[in-house]
Amino acid sequence: MALKTGIVKGEIFLKHIPGNNCPDTPKRLKELYLMLKEPEMQDLFVDVLPVKAAKETILLFHTQEYFEKIAETRGKELIAFTADTHACEDSFDAALYATGGLLNAISQVTAKTISNAFALIRPPGHHAEKSRAMGYCLFNHVALGAFFARTYLNLSRILIVDWDIHHGNGTQHAFEKDPGVLFFSIHQAGLFPGTGSFTDTGSGPGEGYTINLPIPKGYGDTEYTCIFERLLRPVAEQFMPELILVSAGFDTHRDDFMGDMDMTAEGFAGMTASIKRIADKVCQGKIVMSLEGGYNYEALSGSVKAVLKEMAGITCCDVSAMAAKANKRKIAHVVRRCIDVHKHSWNFI
Repeated sequence: MALKTGIVKGEIFLKHIPGNNCPDTPKRLKELYLMLKEPEMQDLFVDVLPVKAAKETILLFHTQEYFEKIAETRGKELIAFTADTHACEDSFDAALYATGGLLNAISQVTAKTISNAFALIRPPGHHAEKSRAMGYCLFNHVALGAFFARTYLNLSRILIVDWDIHHGNGTQHAFEKDPGVLFFSIHQAGLFPGTGSFTDTGSGPGEGYTINLPIPKGYGDTEYTCIFERLLRPVAEQFMPELILVSAGFDTHRDDFMGDMDMTAEGFAGMTASIKRIADKVCQGKIVMSLEGGYNYEALSGSVKAVLKEMAGITCCDVSAMAAKANKRKIAHVVRRCIDVHKHSWNFI
């Protein structure tokens, strides 16, 4: 019997209410949870319980002082860490359950009790630094997932793909000296937080294991899928990860106000199909995604649905056909810059 796709979801994630002006509202997840109840989505998935991450797990990346700082917000009214990052009375617990839920998904995928998984959680995580909250993020779930997998699940090589419109600064900084984690980020150039240039490639033993693609606005489904096929796939097949983690942000959708990309649900299905091709070849299909951005509720719901259908094998996007339609001038710009920077680390042929 074929294994199913696991989904992490829970009411606790709706209790994180970071102020009236924050785009990361509980409604983002409410819409996704409603989408999962639609007739066409019934019986395709299994629930992965969100469990509270232990303090020692959070300390795999974050500092003791920072953990205590977040813990002190429990039961208190809105507390601001930065102009855009706040915690309310339930935010600490929501963040702990978000990390714990992702770790549970990683454990189950690694143990092959489910085929792959998507953690539909909040607050998001990829901007959270070792000792600093920022960009709506408190704990860096994906970074902690990679540390957890290597510490407790005996994995040595992990690929992290970040397709959010913003650069995952916290995740990059967690592993930029570490050759055991390959960090691949595609993001819109010039946006918050201002990190992630082509020449940010890691340092010391981690040199070459950070690949940043800051791309101009206006790239869409075919370009993103082509970039994954042209740049991510050859590197991933050389790196041979034992697990693929995805920081899955949906703010590159053409209807999302955060940026100026031209993605649709079809493009997210294309990227997912490309990653599945890699995972099936190198790590027995082991993929775990974690929700990051995406602030247009309708676009988010439709895009996550398309991703989940690909993950569950209900649809099968023709990646090659989609990639073949990409704007060659747009692709040439990114491919040329990436290969110029990384040609001594990876073979892109």
